[in-house]
Parts: sequence; structure tokens; C-alpha cells
Amino acid sequence: MLSCVHPTEKKEYSPQKKILPGAYQTNEYIPLLNGKKVGVVANQSSLIGVTHLVDSLLKLQIDIVKVFSPEHGFRGDADAGEHIENQKDSKTGIPIISLYGKNKKPTNAQLKDIDVIVFDLQDVGVRFYTYISTLHYVLQACGENHIPVIVLDRPNPNGHYIDGPVLKEKFQSFVGMHPVPVVYGMTIGEYAKMILGENWISLKENQTLNLTVIPCKNYTHSSPYHLPVAPSPNLKSDLAIALYPSLCFFEGTTVSVGRGTDFPFECYGHPHFPETGFSFIPLSKKGAKYPKHKGTKCNGYHLNEDKYMRMNRLDLSFLLNANKLLKNEEWINRPRFLDLLAGNDTLRQQILSGKSEKEIRETWKKDIESFKIIREKYLIYR
Repeated sequence: MLSCVHPTEKKEYSPQKKILPGAYQTNEYIPLLNGKKVGVVANQSSLIGVTHLVDSLLKLQIDIVKVFSPEHGFRGDADAGEHIENQKDSKTGIPIISLYGKNKKPTNAQLKDIDVIVFDLQDVGVRFYTYISTLHYVLQACGENHIPVIVLDRPNPNGHYIDGPVLKEKFQSFVGMHPVPVVYGMTIGEYAKMILGENWISLKENQTLNLTVIPCKNYTHSSPYHLPVAPSPNLKSDLAIALYPSLCFFEGTTVSVGRGTDFPFECYGHPHFPETGFSFIPLSKKGAKYPKHKGTKCNGYHLNEDKYMRMNRLDLSFLLNANKLLKNEEWINRPRFLDLLAGNDTLRQQILSGKSEKEIRETWKKDIESFKIIREKYLIYR
């Protein structure tokens, strides 16, 4: 049995006013936390101004008994895919439970002393960015344990468009759990409503999940939004966040996206590309301990152009160009992972067979239009 609670009526928001994430609306959710034992799902992006949400709640005498952290950890400095151990926060002494690695879903034992969960993560609106997978497992676990969830909504910097292939069921994984396009045009609060409304988590008849979404103020899906803190170690800039949906497919290939440089996800390159006038050498860095082609010169392309700062569709030219330049070698060295990122095995086959961007896009249209109808039911913002 599913129940969705939304405390605030839909309002008309003015893009001229400063955008305020849901975490800032303390008057709306503090009454729901007073006298409760609270668990918080958070990382370094969970801020109210310059103060971390956990510190703010503690100052307001909220009893936080546990913090759950997603991929990259509570302080956001772990590599993508790096296993993170449970620990205690050095500042507050609160236990931190990792929701990455083998323990992606909170266990019954981890939830037994919690009355309510507060979920506050800065998403970037891309299906393979794993915070929405963490959201899925948190909602599932809380429904099974009759624990209400409060999602403190945050703007989606890629929320102004919808694009990419819709995930097919047999390609479900932690980098893609739901039948949505690569870029789905929803905030994480709207997405939580969709997970429940579309019954993407399975609860027994006697299990109820109460979801409360605390909306952003002064936000619309067309609002440009600058993230005040990097949501993960290799998305350091607005440009990287804009390019991430298009460049991340290279993670299933031998092409580097600049991990181990000062500009990850702002470029792409390969040792076997011809001289282009731009090159980089990946080195071991915080958040990129073992970068692809470490210590090797990669020729490539620095995409620091205005046209990439506010993209309104996936750019397939990067993949098509790499296939052209590396046509004599097997540059897709992790085909299964590329398929999981794409949500199908069709995109890989289309790229390798030399299909044009127009031909590839044509195969997405029907599924995208069907998704837009589903999405419409869960929108808080326009």
C-alpha cells in the first residue's frame, strides 16, 4: 500500500527570485522531526547556506541517530565505484552507514531505532548518476519498515530537457533501475513521487510508505541553477555537469573523460587520437586514484565552449567521432557496462555500425513521448 503526502500546494515560482532548495524550508519539516529519532541520507552537497544539514538539525535540537551516505561517501571525496566502510563522523560522532558497495539498501537492523528518514542529496538529473538508485532502495526499505521519508528537494541543473534512450528491463542495474530516458527532466523530489506512483518498489499489502516532498522555492524546470558545491568529486563545474550525460558513455570504453586532471568531464581524449592541439596526462588525484591512461599523454578535445554550458540534448558527436578515430581497434572494452549506461545494447551497435545521430535519435522518439506522459503526473514545477 502506497501513500504520498505533499505538504505544500503547488505555487507559481518566479525565476527572478533566488532559488531556495527544500532544505531551506525548515519551518515545513522541523515540526515533522521534533521528538523523533531521525536518520539522514546526506553527503557534502546537503547544505543550508554554508552549513551542513546535519549540523543545522543538531542546532535545532533534532535527535539524529544515524547518517546514511551514498556513492562517494558522506564528505564526497571517494572515487566512483570505490567501496566505502561504515564509520563515525569526525565532527559529530554520529554513526555513518555506507549505502554503496554490498550494502546499497538499509537493512532492518540499521533502521530499527529510526522514526523518520530525511533524504537530501543534490542530483544532476541523469539516469546513471546513482543517487536516484540510492533513493529507490531507501524508499523500499522504509516502506518495508513503516518509516516515513521526507525528501528535501533540490533543483536539477539538467532539468530543462529530456533525452536519450529509455532503459529496457533486462539492462537494469545500480546505474539504471527504472524505465526512464538518460536525461529525465525531474528533480529528485518529483522522481521520488514517480517511483511510488509507478509502483517501481514492491511493498506488501500491509506495508505503507508515507512520502513528504519539501519543494524548492522560486524554481522552474527552465531555471538555470549553479550548484554551490560539487555533487561528486569529478563533477567540479557547471560545464562538467552539463556534459556529463553525453560523456559518461565513454566510461565503457578506452576513451578518457579527463579523470585525473583538473577538468574531468570537460574533455575527452585517447593516446591513439591524432594530434588535435589539445592534450592531457591523467594523474592519480583525490577522487581519481586510478584514472584511465594514468601517466600517458592523451590527445583530444577540451569542450570549454559556451555552447556546451547549457545543453538541451545529448551530444552523440563525441561517441561518433571516437568511433571514427579508433575504427581500427576495439575501443569499447567494457561493452556490458556501456550497455548498462545506455539502458540497451542498441546504442553500442548503432555507433559501431556507423549510424548517424539522426538515425539513432529516431529510435528514441516513441519511448521518450511515452515517458513524458508518465512524467507529467508527478511534476511539482513547470
